[in-house]
Amino acid sequence: MCKKENKTGDSAESRKKDHIELAFQARQESAAIDSRFWYEPVLSPHPTVYEEAEPFAFAGKKLRVPVWVSSMTGGTQMAETINRNLCRACREFGMGFGLGSCRSLLEGDKSRLPDFDFRDTIGDDQPFYANLGIAQLHPFAKNGNWTQVEDLVQLLRADGLFIHVNPLQEAMQPEGDRFELSPLEIIRSAVNSTGLRIVVKEVGQGFGRASMRELFKLPLQAVEFGAHGGTNFSKLELLRSDEQKMKTFAPLTQIGHTAGEMVEISNELKEELGEKCQVRELIVSGGVRDYLDGYYFTQKSHFRAIYGQASGFLKYATGDYEDLRTHVISQLRGYYLAKAFLRIK
Repeated sequence: MCKKENKTGDSAESRKKDHIELAFQARQESAAIDSRFWYEPVLSPHPTVYEEAEPFAFAGKKLRVPVWVSSMTGGTQMAETINRNLCRACREFGMGFGLGSCRSLLEGDKSRLPDFDFRDTIGDDQPFYANLGIAQLHPFAKNGNWTQVEDLVQLLRADGLFIHVNPLQEAMQPEGDRFELSPLEIIRSAVNSTGLRIVVKEVGQGFGRASMRELFKLPLQAVEFGAHGGTNFSKLELLRSDEQKMKTFAPLTQIGHTAGEMVEISNELKEELGEKCQVRELIVSGGVRDYLDGYYFTQKSHFRAIYGQASGFLKYATGDYEDLRTHVISQLRGYYLAKAFLRIK
């Protein structure tokens, strides 16, 4: 039996008046239809609320919703407020969290610890990961001693380490680092020399087939796409350069791989590699605009996949927590409506 809401005559009349006034605004041309989905309105009841979602294993802990707050910021004046709000949301809604670059801590600036020390805020149940770039890990791969990195993860009481891969960003950055070892050699050294859970991510241009193939053969906890279409850190760094450098290297910042392309490639590689594929989890990020993109990509993936967002959360995390909370609730409601009534084509 359908549940009916009690409405007064005045409210029902007002609603009908709204329908008339808004009808023309609600008209859509067929080209506006999102063609990725079948809309199936008879197969499911209205979805349960997100609070009732069943927890599932991911990144060594449990998530209640398939959302990861991707690495953003650390070591800046606003970072403590932003990260505290985000970790509070992760605890309330059951999301995972990756810190921004912890480079300042690794280099000994313990005054910045409050920007990163949020284990108590997020709680013990949600995955909480530190983050360092290939450039910062290069010296440890060369000398084979990873104790300082392991100590950093332990200091933060983190569940593991994100390694962000960004050679093109470093090349565009005016004060960027240069690598003597390939990022793959550095990642292999980290995997072989530490007992850390490691997630490898790109920073706005994604991974091509050959790179993903090599990563999938390593016992990584997960791979995060950081695909082309989200924040492009190579382009961001180029914008900080002189005009001549910007003109010369701008085309390089436009190369990359979209999240959709990477989902397809990863599915093909999973089948191709078979038992040699050691990666079991993916975080689909980069150009994930909203819950519909997140639902689509995670349903298309043959891996245990969730979706990550950074800038979508960032603009709501700089001030009052209730603004962020309202945004998260709306996104989760949209996701579970999509899950109930949409099937991917």
